Amino acid sequence: MKSPWYADGLRFECSQCGRCCTRSGEHSYVYLRPVEVRETAAFLGLEEDRFRERFCVEDEGWTVLRMDGPACPFLGEDHRCRIYPVRPRQCRTWPFWEENLASPIAWEAAKEVCPGIGSGPRFEWQEAAEIARGCEEWYLADDE
Repeated sequence: MKSPWYADGLRFECSQCGRCCTRSGEHSYVYLRPVEVRETAAFLGLEEDRFRERFCVEDEGWTVLRMDGPACPFLGEDHRCRIYPVRPRQCRTWPFWEENLASPIAWEAAKEVCPGIGSGPRFEWQEAAEIARGCEEWYLADDE
């Protein structure tokens, strides 16, 4: 595998500010696979249909979290995720998404949303790439 532009690694540490959970242009959709819907509904003690009705919408064949407000419906006032143990893969892998790793410009744009980018421990480029690839593969998989 050829070394990418971030061959020296990338620093990231979550600052727990909640900005990644707040609506901001392209970063306003949280996609859910069927297993994530089931797990989140169970975590909240809801039937899957009730969870979908209350918290989701369908968009071009995808189930996405309803973002009617300024932030994810599961972002608490304390900036903590209320479904953290079962948060979607998309949330677990931020900011290591393929679109953010595409170029230094894309990484800097993500930094505008996330103050944790550029601080904290260094992620080796292979680890960052694997996280991003795993996220893409997760959402493109045909299985449940």
